[in-house]
Amino acid sequence: MSAAASKPILYSYFRSSCSWRVRIALALKGIAYDQVPVNLVKDGGQQVRTQLPLVHPTLAIIQYLEDTRPDPRLLPQDPKKKAQVRMISDHIASGIQPLQVSMADLCLVPQVGNAERYGVNLSPYPTITRINKALLDLEAFKVSHPSRQPDTPAELRS
Repeated sequence: MSAAASKPILYSYFRSSCSWRVRIALALKGIAYDQVPVNLVKDGGQQVRTQLPLVHPTLAIIQYLEDTRPDPRLLPQDPKKKAQVRMISDHIASGIQPLQVSMADLCLVPQVGNAERYGVNLSPYPTITRINKALLDLEAFKVSHPSRQPDTPAELRS
């Protein structure tokens, strides 16, 4: 994501769980942004090569958004609780639920989406399935869903 412009630019692939996390954060915070599709599959994967200052990976982008546009908050103000949310977020993003949408939720939904896409049986994880379903009912998660992105192929749109 470009940090230089007043209107953020998100370099995104519609199926990328990383991009999905950031799209959710942008939607929750009501931040208008420009999206530049990057196909991670075509021709061995397109890469962003630019001289613009970029912020990445996704948790750094989300932290940047939290620091520069704090409302609504994605991290608790209490340092211990904030560290716990970061711990969960790092765990989900690298390799799961509070009373309000948090950074951890932004990591959970794309990971569950990938698991479903690859046919992983989630029935042993009813709590994760229930939380994921509840989050997908929220507008920010709907508008950021891979099936609703400008670069989503027509046959995969919802």
